[in-house]
Parts: sequence; C-alpha cells; structure tokens
Amino acid sequence: MSYIVDFKNVSTVGLESSPVAEALAGLRANEARYFMNKYKHEFTVVPANESGETLNYVNRILKEERDIEFAAKPLETSRFQVENIKFAYVFYEDGLAINVMYTVDDPKPKRAVGFKLSEGMEVPKELEGKFKFARQKSKLAGTIRGSFFVIKGEY
Repeated sequence: MSYIVDFKNVSTVGLESSPVAEALAGLRANEARYFMNKYKHEFTVVPANESGETLNYVNRILKEERDIEFAAKPLETSRFQVENIKFAYVFYEDGLAINVMYTVDDPKPKRAVGFKLSEGMEVPKELEGKFKFARQKSKLAGTIRGSFFVIKGEY
C-alpha cells in the first residue's frame, strides 16, 4: 500500500524497524518537502516488497556503474517523473536513502545517483573510502551527509 509522506507531521510509518527510524523519517520528510516546494508533487512511498521493479532498476544502476550492492534491507521505494526528470528512491533499514535522477529529452542530460545518510548512522561499508560526504543541516532530518556520482550509461 502506498503512503503519501507528510512533511508537516513526520511519521516513522514503514520505517519502524530501522535503528535510526526517527532520523530516516526526517530524511524522507525532507525529500517530500523539497518535491512539494519545487514541483508541487506529493512524495509517495511504497513498501519495498511491493516494488521489485524500482529496486531492480536502482540495483542495476549501482551494480553496472560502480559495482555496488548493499547488504542493508530496503524498506520503501518511490518512483515518479516531474517535468522531464525521472526519480527513483530507495530507503534502507540502516538509514541510507538512495536516489536516482535521470533526465529525459534533454540536450544536456543530468543523470546521477545520490546517497544520503541519516543522522546517527555509520557510512555503509559499501561506500567507505569511495565517496566524500558533504554535510547539510535540515530542520526535519538534523544533519544529513550526502554524496553522489554521475551516471555514464543509458538506463
């Protein structure tokens, strides 16, 4: 069942099994606020066990681009298009959030994978030493650490 993320009343619905559930819920709400403010889009998530296609898409990009496979359990996903940009999100039990941004019909395509770490979680071993993380303050999520890489292939 899908769930529209409320960024005014942050809830851990769907994320309860995470050791950093409150921070991950804040991170998810931070994303929801961004999409509402920028695109007037309601950020909706689906349980990972109901969204195999989205998981396969994100996992394929991670594997083919950087040979990354996460051991953490995926809890929720989101996949949508606003304007000419396709987005896919995966929220993991350990507090990691991954997003794939992929523009379509753009002469200068922007395509990237972003990693955001919830406050209180360690850098996943799959990313240790491979990426530098910048810090960002959020009223909803505390301190978010983020990094990204540019997608080279076609997906």
